[in-house]
Amino acid sequence: MIVVLNFAMGFFFSFIGSIPPGTLNLCVLQLGMEKKIAIAWRFILAVAIIEYPYAWIAVVFEQMITSTPVIVANMQLITAIVMTALGILNLWPTGDSKPSAFSEKFNNSGFRRGIVLSILNPLAIPFWIGTTAYLNGQQWINLSTPLRLHSYIFGTSIGVLVILVIMAYLAKKVVSEFQHSSRLKKVPGIALLVLGLYAFIRYLF
Repeated sequence: MIVVLNFAMGFFFSFIGSIPPGTLNLCVLQLGMEKKIAIAWRFILAVAIIEYPYAWIAVVFEQMITSTPVIVANMQLITAIVMTALGILNLWPTGDSKPSAFSEKFNNSGFRRGIVLSILNPLAIPFWIGTTAYLNGQQWINLSTPLRLHSYIFGTSIGVLVILVIMAYLAKKVVSEFQHSSRLKKVPGIALLVLGLYAFIRYLF
């Protein structure tokens, strides 16, 4: 029963925690708008895989991480850089120039892109530190054994996988309704750029 409850808590908080705009879910929305569902699936699988060790690090090394503020500050800076760079790249006019073989291969391999962007988006660690501390304080989870711990962490991976799959298919449906709106596909890039600049401001001030 405790194992199931741990899984449910990990799933629920991962699901709702992945809804606010961020690097990964905006990339998934863009893939959905471009109707690249197969690539989106590979991207989402990679994100779910990386979520597992990040959540595990947050739970196991909570005290060490929270006692070193410079780690959390650098996570914010890394996220700001990644978001801003992706926003600029998504909005940059491609013209008639053909992308390089490496760029084309990277973009068409959702799994590789998902792994790289997930690693460069370590804000999952402070999120799971705060969430786990709250759930422990409320006695809603029990991580006293390896099985209970990993049932909770497994729930976090499945939660992010489910919400990102939903986002990809919703984005595909929305863009199908507005097929002649080229501006709609720029929304994820604009959002990434705005969020990246906002993260820079928070880091600097």
